[in-house]
Amino acid sequence: MTIRFFGKDKGEVKEMAAAKIGDIITFKRDGESHEGTVSGVRENSVIVQYGYSKEKDEPLTTIVNHKNYKVKKS
Repeated sequence: MTIRFFGKDKGEVKEMAAAKIGDIITFKRDGESHEGTVSGVRENSVIVQYGYSKEKDEPLTTIVNHKNYKVKKS
């Protein structure tokens, strides 16, 4: 799937390949870089598992907009 979005410059349109389930992506949260595995793909974002909480005994999951990640490994 290809994602199109408007860039910062007026009239600029960018295209990028959206991540697929199982892809490894990198993204930033609170100024820190994280790496995670895509577990779901939506129209404007992906659902990512990026760690595991031993306290809660569940995976750490977040949602990342397509504009805010890079595919590291497909």
